[in-house]
Amino acid sequence: MRRPARSASTSFWRLWRSLVILTGEPWLPPSVRPAEMSNAKERKHAKKMRNQPTNVTLSSGFVADRSVKHHNGGGKPFRAQKQESFSGASRQRQTRMTHYSPSEPDVNEQSSSKVVFKKKGGWKAGPEGASQEIPKYITASTFAQARAAEISAMLRAVTQKSSNSLVFQTLPRHMRRRAMSHNVKRLPRRLQEMAQKEAEKAVHQKKEHSKNKCHKARRCHINRVLEFNRRQKKNIWLETHIWHAKRFHMVKKWGYCLGERPTVKSHRACYRAMTNRCLLQDLSYYCCLELKGKEEEILKALSPMCSIDTGLTFAAVHCLSGKRQGSLMLYRANKYPREVLGPVTFIWKSERNPGDPSESRQLWIWLHPTLKQDILEEIKVVCQCTEPTKSTVCIPDPLLTPNQEKSQPKLPDEKIGKKRKWKDDGENAKPIKKFIGDATRDPHQLYSWSSPTTGILISDLTMEMNRFRLIGPLSHSILTEAVKAAAVHTEEDTEDTPHRWWTETCKNPDSVSLHHRQEAIFALLGGITSPAEIPAGTILGLTVGDPRVNLPQKRSKVLPNPEKCQDFGCEVGLCTCSWSCAHWKPLFDHTDDPDNEKVRQLLLEGVPVECTHSFIWNQAISKSVSENKISDQDLNRKRSELLVPGSQLVLGPHESKIPLLLIQQPGKVTGDDRRGWGSGWDVLLPKGWGMAFWIPLIYRGARVGGLKEAIMHSQYKRSPYIPGDFPDCPAGILFAEEQAKNLLEKYKRRPPAKRPNYVKLGTLAPFCCPWEQLTRDWESRAQAQEESSVASSPSGEERDWRGDELPCAPTPEKTRQVSDAVGTLLHACSEPTGRMDTECPAQTGIEWAAGQDAARRRLCVLRSRASLKQLSAWCGPSSGNGRAARQIPSRGQQELTREACLSLLGRFPRALVWVSLSLLRKGSPEPHAMICVPAKEDFLQLKQDRLYYGPQEPKHSDPFKSKIRKQKEKKKLEKRQNQGHTVSEGLEAGHPKAEHQAPTLGLWSGPLPDVTSHCSRVLLGFVTQGDFSMAVGCGEALGFVSLTGLLEMLCSQPAGERGLVLLRPPASLQYRFARIAIEV
Repeated sequence: MRRPARSASTSFWRLWRSLVILTGEPWLPPSVRPAEMSNAKERKHAKKMRNQPTNVTLSSGFVADRSVKHHNGGGKPFRAQKQESFSGASRQRQTRMTHYSPSEPDVNEQSSSKVVFKKKGGWKAGPEGASQEIPKYITASTFAQARAAEISAMLRAVTQKSSNSLVFQTLPRHMRRRAMSHNVKRLPRRLQEMAQKEAEKAVHQKKEHSKNKCHKARRCHINRVLEFNRRQKKNIWLETHIWHAKRFHMVKKWGYCLGERPTVKSHRACYRAMTNRCLLQDLSYYCCLELKGKEEEILKALSPMCSIDTGLTFAAVHCLSGKRQGSLMLYRANKYPREVLGPVTFIWKSERNPGDPSESRQLWIWLHPTLKQDILEEIKVVCQCTEPTKSTVCIPDPLLTPNQEKSQPKLPDEKIGKKRKWKDDGENAKPIKKFIGDATRDPHQLYSWSSPTTGILISDLTMEMNRFRLIGPLSHSILTEAVKAAAVHTEEDTEDTPHRWWTETCKNPDSVSLHHRQEAIFALLGGITSPAEIPAGTILGLTVGDPRVNLPQKRSKVLPNPEKCQDFGCEVGLCTCSWSCAHWKPLFDHTDDPDNEKVRQLLLEGVPVECTHSFIWNQAISKSVSENKISDQDLNRKRSELLVPGSQLVLGPHESKIPLLLIQQPGKVTGDDRRGWGSGWDVLLPKGWGMAFWIPLIYRGARVGGLKEAIMHSQYKRSPYIPGDFPDCPAGILFAEEQAKNLLEKYKRRPPAKRPNYVKLGTLAPFCCPWEQLTRDWESRAQAQEESSVASSPSGEERDWRGDELPCAPTPEKTRQVSDAVGTLLHACSEPTGRMDTECPAQTGIEWAAGQDAARRRLCVLRSRASLKQLSAWCGPSSGNGRAARQIPSRGQQELTREACLSLLGRFPRALVWVSLSLLRKGSPEPHAMICVPAKEDFLQLKQDRLYYGPQEPKHSDPFKSKIRKQKEKKKLEKRQNQGHTVSEGLEAGHPKAEHQAPTLGLWSGPLPDVTSHCSRVLLGFVTQGDFSMAVGCGEALGFVSLTGLLEMLCSQPAGERGLVLLRPPASLQYRFARIAIEV
């Protein structure tokens, strides 16, 4: 048999084995040298030999490791001699023998030759013939010491942890169990003792949580009262703030933290509460200014700030007696109809001795916080109050600063989770009081001003009282259920109580009789089904007991008493159940009942003057009531000590007595539809008692609303909302600027493709209403039309003959003549004669006339009741069987003629008119929507098709789009060029470009053009409030229009279509028909 041929690889390995036998070391090709492959193996071998004793020195068994010497126990090798090449076996053997030659210091530690190869399973002696040295002898003592050090190091490594991990975390992952973290017995026995020691440490102990506290309560501040006091330094908290913060979206406005809207969806539910039940609002953020002094001096000082042309003044008979609450518009002294300050409500304290001129009177003026500063400064000027006096108002203790808070004694460290028991420290105890009132007030600043000339004292009572508003037909039913009149102290009640003022009052028979009369009138309110039946602004004083005593265990809904509703019917034509109910019963059917007679007298005349008295006018009594309030903790403790749980708690003479003041709110008082909607009651009570009355009112079925519900309430009443609907007021101007800024920021946050391009939509001002430019453009437009009509007419006689066909807007010259005549007449009536004599020079007269003319050209809102009634009659259609057409002769109103328009414009040039608009078809108006004048073709289209919605605005071109694009490209190019320059050069180059603001794509850049003629339909005004009205079932809007434009539109429209306008939202091209109305 023929043997197979040998391959080249077999011959190579035989030759390699022969070289190993002859030379004693393996031969490797140049591509695989030992020096190049020994680094990793050296580290691996050094890691294994690092724990060897120091008295034994071994060399590695592999040839590649011969140049590395290991000191046992050192853990790191060092190279004894560097091998540069493997040229010969003799040189390698010589290098290997030099380490253990007889010339070494330790002669006893000789080594013998033995070949060692690294094989699978560890380092083993090789059978082949190359020799390798190992020690022949070892020293026992040195070797034992080395082993002892290793054993102690091993025990120390086992007993001590070298990381932050727990014992069970040192186990392999396949041996770990979840229960090992809390159960020591699940660990191996050898680790249980160590795990038990770890578990006993305080760091790893489980915290004991209190069983009666939730997780959220355990995370609260350790001193909650101190924390809450600190958080009230910047923004004032109402007493119901904590309740609102848990249920409302809170906003920071006007220096307060207020609830904006509920967290639940409740828009429709709040409307139903205002219409059929009761809505509760906290109006304690309203400011109160008190004026004390003689009645004559107060009226004389305040009369220049108001005008009888706008309605009632401070000298109204019913208001002056203290029987009713009044409302009016305040202006700067002698500046009517311009420079308005804002609307206010006022209450006079009833007189003790009617007709006594020397008696000191009290006047409370309630106003919105945005109007406070301007009105207070003007009142101080007219009353000549410049000297601050020591305030009689209770000024709170100063709040602690952060440094003072740190210096306060800390609470002792007690075991977490345990209840802290109350400890009596005696005289050293200093409990931290909960702050009540205005926390932002400076305790060293005075809040009272007196006048030595007039004797008037002005005090700021802001946050010294709580004011709650109940809106709806069941508001008085909830009041009568939640509040009970205070019990009269008899002679047997001789116990010493903190309510001494009530004890002294009960000793006076006249005061007790007055209290019983007030209690009887308050009980009669249960038989009245709507607050709108009572005269507007009726005031009732009352002293009640603690409402927390009568708090029901469960929340319920109060319903009107059917028997009382049947017996105490209202007047003929008014609803007795609600504004939407048709059930009513005539009052004259029950006139034999004496109770019915009392109700009838209450409905017709209101509350008697003497029953309006309340102890809340006395600051000392109010302070005593606030300080001597029984805490909730003491009240709950006494309730828990009752023998029968859940029974009535009787406190007797120790029960708190709280003086109240109930004020009727009339609701909707303008227009002919839904009269009395939104009426209710305002409750004034001393500070500190807010939550004590808030919770009982809610438990009787009142729903709580916020700022959003207040806007909806004013919108459905069609009344201006403070401060947004007062464009001629400083607060209204500031509000408009802030609103425009917020809307612009919101607009810029969206990308250009996801936001409307208002330039193409023809909207010049989508975020604000340019009232000044609107009135100025209408004046210029009227002047241009008058000039063109004068040029086209052949003579003045023909112009007068065709006066009714021409636009009714007068020329500025004639307007100035009429207004100058009216202004001169008013000025002569108001100015003293001495001043007229002193202003003799012609220059002074010219300057004064120029100043008066400039002041007359300022923006104002028409608030004259007579002029508004005239405009309201003109806005209605004058043909057909309409109610407005039949009522014009009976009202004695003038007809729509040129002379009547000239007279009205002469008194109020550049004026705005508050109007309400109702859409004829579908559509929901928005704020800042444009009110426009319809064209003739729009009326023709509407006559042909009664379902015609309205015209559509043609799309405009955007002249700023290419300009903005070029600026962006230029900016990118400059940025690329500036990348190579230095930082200083870049800053110098970019500094002058940062002066002007870059234009925004989609908004008009630069000054606005003529706003009236920018679109296809002439602009008349703007909408300030608008939405779908659930009361009438269609879209409704409120806003202002130019008086000049309104008169021109009414003159040019057909008699049957008079009062129709067009509405267009800012982000739409569609116009919609709406009917304009002026309600007085």
